[in-house]
Amino acid sequence: MAHVLHRAILALATPLGTPLAGDTLFGQLCWALREAKGATELAKRLEGYTRGQPWLVVSDGFPAGYLPKPTLPQHFEPAREPQERKAAKKNRWIPLEASGLSLPQLLAAARDDGTAYGKAPRTGMQSHNTLNRLTGTTGEGEFAPYGLPQTFYQAGQRIDVWLVLDADRTATDEVRRLIEAIGASGFGRDASIGLGKFTVESFQPDRPAAPEGANAHWTLAPCAPQGQDFDGRQSFWRAHTRFGRHGNAHALAANPFKTPVLMASTGAVFSTDGVYAPCPFIGQGLGGEGRLSKAEPATVHQGYAPVLPITMETIAS
Repeated sequence: MAHVLHRAILALATPLGTPLAGDTLFGQLCWALREAKGATELAKRLEGYTRGQPWLVVSDGFPAGYLPKPTLPQHFEPAREPQERKAAKKNRWIPLEASGLSLPQLLAAARDDGTAYGKAPRTGMQSHNTLNRLTGTTGEGEFAPYGLPQTFYQAGQRIDVWLVLDADRTATDEVRRLIEAIGASGFGRDASIGLGKFTVESFQPDRPAAPEGANAHWTLAPCAPQGQDFDGRQSFWRAHTRFGRHGNAHALAANPFKTPVLMASTGAVFSTDGVYAPCPFIGQGLGGEGRLSKAEPATVHQGYAPVLPITMETIAS
């Protein structure tokens, strides 16, 4: 199989109700494929998904021209004066042109939200009401007004999403159409009331520069690295639990929730136990056979992540 890394540049048209996480976007792309070509075609694409054969792997959304800063202990950071360290913690984006630099140079190039986005996103609350159909008004308990967060960006904010396509099973144009369909209907929560709209400015094969002597993988999405023979002493990540839920028609089912899964957050760095070999993605496909959902036994979850090469200093055992 020929897995090829692509870069999509999105232009946001509305606020987001759901963060642009790679595993969430992958799930919505699967639904978009099902709606466009039917359940049989989706099942065909997902053959081998839990056996290391994904048809598509999707990254998180990043400010255009930037990558997530690698998750590393403080001693890897450049030497700074004490008063500079607090401000440096806000520098969480690496310019795309810095991807081929040595680790100290790469970390020194990190920038904050204001620089990466042009204008830092802000979070606000959107009020929602549920009407009691008997009284025609809101009330208490389940009918009480409530608020949900939204993330607001500057007009036309550009976002990068990196996707690995299995060129033997899907085409660039097809995946672009699926992304465009999501952008037109809305991504994530509250798409039905206008959130998550975007357009696709470009979508084509691309690969950031690789550093000399690369020896580790730098992830661009949450992933499930368990059982992948990585060297735990030379790998660094933050763990989080993904409490997933179904989308589309299954979101309205009696039990829309999936089994929680433990994942390594975006920006993790994984070194191999043996000889390093560059690859477009790492991780594994999760679920199938009712392991994630009783409502839809075939449900899978993206435990894969697109990766870039990075050169790590070896830590003495």
